[in-house]
This record gives sequence, C-alpha cells and structure tokens, in this order.
Amino acid sequence: MEIEKTNRMNALFEFYAALLTDKQMNYIELYYADDYSLAEIAEESGVSRQAVYDNIKRTEKILEDYEMKLHMYSDYIVRGQIFDEITEKYPTDDFLQEKIAILSSIDNRD
Repeated sequence: MEIEKTNRMNALFEFYAALLTDKQMNYIELYYADDYSLAEIAEESGVSRQAVYDNIKRTEKILEDYEMKLHMYSDYIVRGQIFDEITEKYPTDDFLQEKIAILSSIDNRD
C-alpha cells in the first residue's frame, strides 16, 4: 500500500469520519490506521473479502468527494503553511505569536 495514499486517507478520515456510517468508519480505521488486511477485516466482520474491498473503495471515494466539496483538509494544510511563514518572519512579534497560538489551538495543532 502506498504510504502517501495511506497518509491521505488517514488525514481525510480525521476530518470527515463523523460523516461516515459506523461500518465505513470501522473498515477504514481497521484498514488504514490499524493496518488490517482485507481478509482479517472480512473474518472479523463475518463478510466476504470482496465486500470489504468494495466498501473501502466506496468509502475512499466518499472521503475524496467530501474533500473536493468542503476543502477542510487542504485548508488545514494551507493554514499551517501560513502559520509557519508568519512565525518565521515575525518571531519576536508577541501579538502575532499569540494570535497564531490561538488559531493553532482551534485547529488542534498542539
């Protein structure tokens, strides 16, 4: 499994998990976060390997669709880059540093 895809799916899952069904959340979490194989998930869930595969592929598409529409993950990345640039350019500006700290805590970057 590609590490970039795994990282992206884990990130999208963090942002959009609440929009998924319990089964979708469970399969994606087991497959991407816990590194279960399709066969292991199928055995644990009492379904076929193909059913697990189909569900994961559909859920990946759903996560990508949410990101295309809502941009939560990409906006998070851009905000982080802007925070870093401001921090580097104005390291002694207490006002900016305080505001960045507040915004970072809202974004759960701590």
